[in-house]
Amino acid sequence: MAEPTKVPVKTERASAPAPQTWRPFETLHSEIDRLFDALDGGFRRWPASRSLFDVAPFRRSKFTWPAMPAVDLVETDKGYEITAELPGLDEKDVEVKFADGVLTIKGEKQEEKEEKKKDYYLHERSFGSFHRALQVPAGVDTDKIEATFKKGVLTVTLPKTADAQKAERKITVKAA
Repeated sequence: MAEPTKVPVKTERASAPAPQTWRPFETLHSEIDRLFDALDGGFRRWPASRSLFDVAPFRRSKFTWPAMPAVDLVETDKGYEITAELPGLDEKDVEVKFADGVLTIKGEKQEEKEEKKKDYYLHERSFGSFHRALQVPAGVDTDKIEATFKKGVLTVTLPKTADAQKAERKITVKAA
């Protein structure tokens, strides 16, 4: 069985964040667009926007990744473990960063396929990228964050500080 490969975690200190303007209608509009794109796979078009003989829908020029890969987050007594399935990627295609309390996972896949047969020639390129940002809870020892990548699965370990491990206590529930 192959040993997991360690992925470096880059820690950055950023300056004060820029103030963000709250735009509720723009946010609603983009969320509705995202919902419709998710439902129909991005093939939503106006009926009269292309002719019947247009070949553009049949071209495979871009491989589409989900906007954000699904992650599993598990809390243990000693810390947190984030697991993300990234099939078809290598550790060199994945970047993990921590800055200002946010853990960011980025990745990009580029694939090129070429077939030469007697009666045809096929050359395809596909690409796609993703980006996922997660707020890190208080009490995480940020200097000891580690990331490993094995068989398409990224595992990020966020150990709790000693104070955070001791701070938790169980409270008994009594019948009223």
